Amino acid sequence: MRIDPAGAGSFFLVKKTMQALLGRKIGPTQTFTAEGKRLPVTEIEAGPCWITHIEQTPTYKSIQLGFGETKNLSKAEIGHIKKAGLEKKLRFLRSFVVNEVAETEKPGVQVNVADVFTAGDAITVMGISKGKGFAGGVKRHHFQGGPKTHGQSDRERAPGSIGMTTTPGRVFKGKRMAGRMGGDQVTVKGLKVVAVNAEKNILTVKGLVPGAKNALLVIQKA
Repeated sequence: MRIDPAGAGSFFLVKKTMQALLGRKIGPTQTFTAEGKRLPVTEIEAGPCWITHIEQTPTYKSIQLGFGETKNLSKAEIGHIKKAGLEKKLRFLRSFVVNEVAETEKPGVQVNVADVFTAGDAITVMGISKGKGFAGGVKRHHFQGGPKTHGQSDRERAPGSIGMTTTPGRVFKGKRMAGRMGGDQVTVKGLKVVAVNAEKNILTVKGLVPGAKNALLVIQKA
């Protein structure tokens, strides 16, 4: 299943009941354990989110969450959010497929970070990586390049030959070459929650997560 956090109709698979949140990346920092060991961490503003829609069919169940605010929405989006009993102009809407829908999970209900995550939880974070523009083969695919000898003073970062001989006589699709780098959906697994700030809805995660500052993130329990 292709997961695209940039699409409003995205579906994510979550086990059991709602065990995921939407958030934005605040940025990397560091913290220290009681023993004085330094930990590289990332702070994430996880929520508050609002349940905007619940769909239950004989084949699947899904819960849609809304996060963030914006000035402009289409009439369809405004009507969809008002149907849940909300007046907010939510910027991001993402749906999660679940096995069960709890009695407390209803449209219009607010979901905070402390309702889903606790310190020590193993999580998976998905986001869009930083866009780096057009990049050559050395930067994009870690090509070695050619030797700067025998008159090749300007070929040390060249990709080299890309074609074939008579058979098959063409360049295969997917050939690693220079091109647009970054801006891809990245999933980081095996992250650990270090701390949860319930008052500010801040999740402190050990390690780094994809995306630029303020980028949308999908955080799920592993």
